[in-house]
Amino acid sequence: MPNLKDAIQMIDELIADTNVPRNVRTKLEEAKKELNNTKVEKEIRIGKVVTMMDEISIDINLPLYARTKIWNIVSILESIKR
Repeated sequence: MPNLKDAIQMIDELIADTNVPRNVRTKLEEAKKELNNTKVEKEIRIGKVVTMMDEISIDINLPLYARTKIWNIVSILESIKR
């Protein structure tokens, strides 16, 4: 069963990838920060990050493999939320 750490690890991999546009990496850092914010209830954090990932995935400059990885992150987060 995937957990939040798995999603954060995948986000870290995308942040470290220099082929991903800088603006996308910045948004990914914001998403990671949101997931790590323990002051907010987990379901709310996940909901916010899923929305952020949807916005990121439509970026025209995003490489296809990165888009696929983002969809995988969304799948992990949605399975945790249930």
